[in-house]
Amino acid sequence: MATLALPALPARYKPASIWALYAIGLMPGLYAFYLGIFGGLGADPVRAFEHLLGLWAFRFLCLGLAITPLRDLFGINLIAYRRALGLLAFYYVLAHFTVYLTLDRGLILSSIAGDILKRPYIMLGMAGLLMLIPLALTSNQWSIRRLGPRWNRLHKLTYPILLVAILHYALSLKVIDPEAAFYILVTVILLGYRLVRPKIMERRRAKRMAGATR
Repeated sequence: MATLALPALPARYKPASIWALYAIGLMPGLYAFYLGIFGGLGADPVRAFEHLLGLWAFRFLCLGLAITPLRDLFGINLIAYRRALGLLAFYYVLAHFTVYLTLDRGLILSSIAGDILKRPYIMLGMAGLLMLIPLALTSNQWSIRRLGPRWNRLHKLTYPILLVAILHYALSLKVIDPEAAFYILVTVILLGYRLVRPKIMERRRAKRMAGATR
């Protein structure tokens, strides 16, 4: 399979582009906050704000997991941006959860407990956040050096996190609308690719070896 060769960004511009990604990535949350202050989020601004934060968390999680298939299948190497995408997903999940605890439930433990019993998908969301915490804490060069091969094993938690995230999202809806169906399809593709990736890479190595021996 031929890959698409794209011009690489010069190394000296990479740090600036990563910081630009952080700045751009935080804008949807800030804009939603702005809309909430000035009455632009409808009749239930807290729930709308909460939903938007969660949706952006899911989007950044999907973008981070799309890095590998883009590189494998199309030769588009965006690996330098994967950490930023993962941290943006974590920030949005944390903001989503914070809005739920404070603005939605008012930090009232009885209300939170009752909501969890009534809506089990909230537990899935909490599980996703708990799994994201160690990934966010180890998203640095020191942790990569310190953990060695264990770092890769730890960061494979992104796969169950994505599964938990889509279940949390889908179960929170009364009806699976076209947008939700799209995200479910994206999740199936991203997780499904991980299952077939070893075979794809094995075939590529075999073709390269066969080509080298000719």
